[in-house]
Amino acid sequence: MRRALDGLPRRYRRLLENVAVVVEEAPSLEVLDEVEADSEDDLLGLYTGQALGTESFFDAAGNLPAKIAIYRRPILRLCTTSEDVIQEVRDTVVHEIGHHFGLDDEEMPY
Repeated sequence: MRRALDGLPRRYRRLLENVAVVVEEAPSLEVLDEVEADSEDDLLGLYTGQALGTESFFDAAGNLPAKIAIYRRPILRLCTTSEDVIQEVRDTVVHEIGHHFGLDDEEMPY
């Protein structure tokens, strides 16, 4: 994962300063139910947290920091080479950064 994140353009790496990026084996059943995914292979990553610009002074203190989870098993099943894995992790992280900025899947540039 480090190679994938290091390969991100600087402008994207800067956006991750206050976002935890973690690798998990696969999404939990609860996560799959929440996002209405049929199988763990339908979800390569997930952003959780409050999108930038939606925070308020009146929000409850103690909110967890934003987090991007990258799901290892689905990505490995999708990719055939290590270069494919690196590119998919990069693409997934950039996609999840979009959610950090409040974009819906339909608004993503790719």
